[in-house]
Amino acid sequence: MDVLKVENIVKTFALSTAQQKSLGTNEKRKTAVGGISFTAKSGEVFGLLGPNGAGKTTTMRVLATLIKPDSGDAFFNDISAVKNPEKVRASLAFLTSDLKLDMKSTPNQMFHFFSELYHIPKNDAEKRREYLFDRFGVNKFADTKIAKLSQGQRQKVSLVISVIHDPSFIIFDEPTNGLDILAARDVREFIINMKDEGKCVIISTHLFDLVEKVCDRAAMIIDGKIVIDDTLENLMQGKPLEDAFYDYYVKYSGKEGE
Repeated sequence: MDVLKVENIVKTFALSTAQQKSLGTNEKRKTAVGGISFTAKSGEVFGLLGPNGAGKTTTMRVLATLIKPDSGDAFFNDISAVKNPEKVRASLAFLTSDLKLDMKSTPNQMFHFFSELYHIPKNDAEKRREYLFDRFGVNKFADTKIAKLSQGQRQKVSLVISVIHDPSFIIFDEPTNGLDILAARDVREFIINMKDEGKCVIISTHLFDLVEKVCDRAAMIIDGKIVIDDTLENLMQGKPLEDAFYDYYVKYSGKEGE
């Protein structure tokens, strides 16, 4: 069984004088993530839910080995993301709205480039391309320059490229960002399919609807810390997830009674 163990991740960033003034603080560093720990396993979708600025994206970038934590670590099947980032990258996919595509290339060209980058045998790469392009309807614009595609179409291409190597761990930061209703539904169904295939899927989002539809478990992040980590049923306590989250936010943000 594939298991992700996140152990006490802390990440701070230096503040410029202008940033200190904007935030109204004399502190020279800002804590984006203040000691986050959780576990996720294969065959489930684990969600990180929180408002903008809560630390979700920073956490996801640490997991994706894009940035190093000040302290703590994440272990993918006991492989350290801090000590062995290259080995970890080979077993995970990271999708973010910030993923940049070559505007002069086509989806087909991008796919072939990344399949060679991952050293995927040509026959396997072609089977993977047929499956993913058909699943997301990319065939309709497979030979169109990325620059001419809509934001939703580009997001589909980004998704396809991110899972090109059939990884065991899937990390999605706001996976439905910028997609229309139908495209977002495709992404949700794909997330569920990956769970059914035994993948370990971690998503970060501020969308309650997405969490309710795809997550088995979730953690709520407020001010860089996890305030609760449980099954979706226990988190909701018989209420809509949005109402439950607001209750936790009021309780743990120090704004109770305002």
